[in-house]
Amino acid sequence: MKFKLTSLEKKWVLYDVGNSAFTMMVATIFPIYFNYIAGNAGISDVDYLAYWGYATSICTLLVAILGPTLGAIADTKNFKKTIFCIAMGVGVFGCLLLGFLSSWIWFLGVFVLAKTGYSASLVFYDAMLTDVTEPDRMDTVSSHGYAWGYIGSCIPFIACLGIVLGAGSLGIGMQTSMILAFIITALWWLFSSVPLLRSYQQKYFSEAGEHVVRNSFKRLGKTFVELTREKHIFVFLMAFFFYIDGVYTVIDMATAYGQALGLDSTGLLLALLVTQIVAFPAVLIFSRLTKRVPPERIITICIAAYFCIAVYAYWLDSQLDFWILAVLVGMFQGTIQALSRSYFAKIIPAEKSGEFFGIYDICGKGASVIGTALVSFLSQVTGRMNIGVSALSVMFLVGLVLFRAAARMNREPGQQR
Repeated sequence: MKFKLTSLEKKWVLYDVGNSAFTMMVATIFPIYFNYIAGNAGISDVDYLAYWGYATSICTLLVAILGPTLGAIADTKNFKKTIFCIAMGVGVFGCLLLGFLSSWIWFLGVFVLAKTGYSASLVFYDAMLTDVTEPDRMDTVSSHGYAWGYIGSCIPFIACLGIVLGAGSLGIGMQTSMILAFIITALWWLFSSVPLLRSYQQKYFSEAGEHVVRNSFKRLGKTFVELTREKHIFVFLMAFFFYIDGVYTVIDMATAYGQALGLDSTGLLLALLVTQIVAFPAVLIFSRLTKRVPPERIITICIAAYFCIAVYAYWLDSQLDFWILAVLVGMFQGTIQALSRSYFAKIIPAEKSGEFFGIYDICGKGASVIGTALVSFLSQVTGRMNIGVSALSVMFLVGLVLFRAAARMNREPGQQR
């Protein structure tokens, strides 16, 4: 039987379509534009890659700190939508502002603001999964979010790419073309959020009481204590910390890496567009396989594939190599994100989804502070960017071992929710 999304599930998926446009810009045009303004300031290619990596590390660290606290508050009745809206608004505003900046240091500062807002919004968006669907539908709904997000983000991206690459023939300069690109991305993100904001209702929550913030901190403290007892959740989070670290680092630094290697900008952008196109059917195919194959096995395959991708990156030195890498990433990127999200949602208490997804975000996007910093540090110390990127293979290997241990624990009697 063909799987059909409910109206609320479709609106939840639509937000993925909106915010993925920002993700696509961060992975493609943002670093290229930063390379342009950094080059005008006399910054070397190696330092450009390092500064971009450090900025990414700072914003992920901020979300790692804020995520659990805001998540705990968001679990309070009628708070999740409000905090989600604020985080999304900060991201959209930052995205709009970026196009008007020509100073590399100011660009990085506002980028941190926009990326932090974006990442924080995903803490609450992911936590909404328990409210918008049922446990037996989570794998498929989560996969649809990433799948449609990948293909949907191609629409504004192609428009932005046409404006940026065709700036000369349009009679506009680089600055004007970037302003238009950032405006298109921000508006796409904003308008895709409206249906969810109008229809979402918090289904699982904690009562507000008299002291919302104080009570939220108390619940968060209890949740951390509970994690020490719920070993299957704790070990999964440790595994997720390592393997998703590498995934997000690849997403955040792919274009910057290619630029630093001196590869053609247009070719890099088109290769990453192919990643989005490949990811769309790949996620849906793997989603269907979850009806026959346990999600744990598919996640294992994805981690192993990423280990091979990181090793392959050591020898990357041509446009063709980058295209091969882009296709391979597209095959597994969305699936490992989607199934990790739904797997976690099924093993945590639904009424504490905000708190737990705040912690999940520490181990996810927050963990990528290590990956991006590692790549940046090793690139500067050795003078070879390939060594920095290929070092991510260690993160995937550790993540694979821990995930298999978590999967075994979760199959034990009394651990399934």
